[in-house]
Amino acid sequence: MNNKEFIAALSQKESLLQRDTQKLVNLLVAELTSQFENGSTLTVQNFGQFEVKKKLERVVVNPSSGQRMLVPPKLVLNFKSYPALKERTQKGGES
Repeated sequence: MNNKEFIAALSQKESLLQRDTQKLVNLLVAELTSQFENGSTLTVQNFGQFEVKKKLERVVVNPSSGQRMLVPPKLVLNFKSYPALKERTQKGGES
């Protein structure tokens, strides 16, 4: 599902105009981005937890040349799903 399909489905379910739904989704994404840039953790009840984690620097080896390279530290967004959601997705959405 792409963004356009998501907006259409969401607006249909909530009987909203697609333009209004698009504005709400854009606001949500902007706020999430802002919070994650600040290093905040977001927990969505019955869904999961988004957390910004720092990956340490490490040395990797290019297998074809054998050259060693240093990969700098970076921040990554991690998601840990709610156990019930994880179970449902593993069963193919059956409830």
